[in-house]
Amino acid sequence: MPLDTQNAAAPEGAAHSPAGVRREPRETALRGMRGMIATRMRESLQASAQLTHHAGAELGALQALRRHCRAVGLPAPSVQDLLLRLVVQTLAEFPALNATLEDNRITEHLGVHLGLAVPLPDDLLVAPALFDAQAIALGALPEARRELVAQARAGRLGVRELTGATFTVSNLGRSRVHHFTPILNLPQVAILGIGGTQWRAVPDDEGGAGLSEVIGLSLTFDHRAVNGAPAAAFLDRLGERIETLEPDAFDHELRQ
Repeated sequence: MPLDTQNAAAPEGAAHSPAGVRREPRETALRGMRGMIATRMRESLQASAQLTHHAGAELGALQALRRHCRAVGLPAPSVQDLLLRLVVQTLAEFPALNATLEDNRITEHLGVHLGLAVPLPDDLLVAPALFDAQAIALGALPEARRELVAQARAGRLGVRELTGATFTVSNLGRSRVHHFTPILNLPQVAILGIGGTQWRAVPDDEGGAGLSEVIGLSLTFDHRAVNGAPAAAFLDRLGERIETLEPDAFDHELRQ
């Protein structure tokens, strides 16, 4: 029995489909960059012991900071850039996650070379490194991020940029996906997935409840290098940073 029953039942002479409707299966060979990505993803799952922790964090403090910035005439950073800056700061407290594992040797890196997952045309994906992200102030981060993304999409990045990250962030924040399981970009030992937001009822200080915007956070880590407790502690600390951020916390970085 034909799989495409509509096509099989079409009368003779009706071979042409309506504009924009594809009637024939499309085949894509796993070669070139697509083949390389497929191979690396398979090898990542086969060669490491991957586990994912899921958590959430309220965004009220981040939104309050953005309102403060607008009120005092400072550029209001995006939620994405605020999260990236807080991730980098948190990694300074958890060097075991800013690490690589090669030849049965774990290397904790001094600099945070932050990989940013960048979608490319034809459903391709790269994660180039924003080198020494710990030294990039929040005010300079948006331009640095946009430049890296632009170079990636223009195909102007070299092997060093494409393979030099020590920790990666994958952002699906514009989607309905709240949590997901990102795959490690070996030899890195951890990757953080930032999901979309949901409105939830949360307890308030007066014993009642109110609505709060909560973002999903998913940390995949290599259990060969990092155990579950420190991975959970990283998410706890990151969530605490997000939820307790003072409105003027980055004024000095935004004035530079």
